[in-house]
Amino acid sequence: MIFRLNKHYASLCVLLLLTEIYIALFLKTGFIRYTFGDFLSVILLYCFFKSFLKIDSIKLAVNVLKFAFVIEFMQFFHVLKLFHLENNRFLSIVLGSTYQTSDLLAYTIGVIAIVVVEHKVNKLCIV
Repeated sequence: MIFRLNKHYASLCVLLLLTEIYIALFLKTGFIRYTFGDFLSVILLYCFFKSFLKIDSIKLAVNVLKFAFVIEFMQFFHVLKLFHLENNRFLSIVLGSTYQTSDLLAYTIGVIAIVVVEHKVNKLCIV
């Protein structure tokens, strides 16, 4: 694993972050808010790490998926409530508060999209 700035991934990360903020501020219900936002969140995390780490794409994608699953299962077990942090607005926003099985599916589809796109891009760069 090597540290270096990748402007393409950094730009994608900023764009995805702005998109997520827009969704959070202006869309209060629906598919885009609840499912597409989760789909984008794993891609955002992936781009964040790829913006400064030179790491195998599949390895990173799998680790991002594991991280997303851990966060979701923390919601299932009400970890914030367990540690009396449920009133901490920042942690509630970052970690979430409601477990949804559909979120796990959205994360998984997001990571599959990452792997497919990375494979296609790498294939084009080699030719």
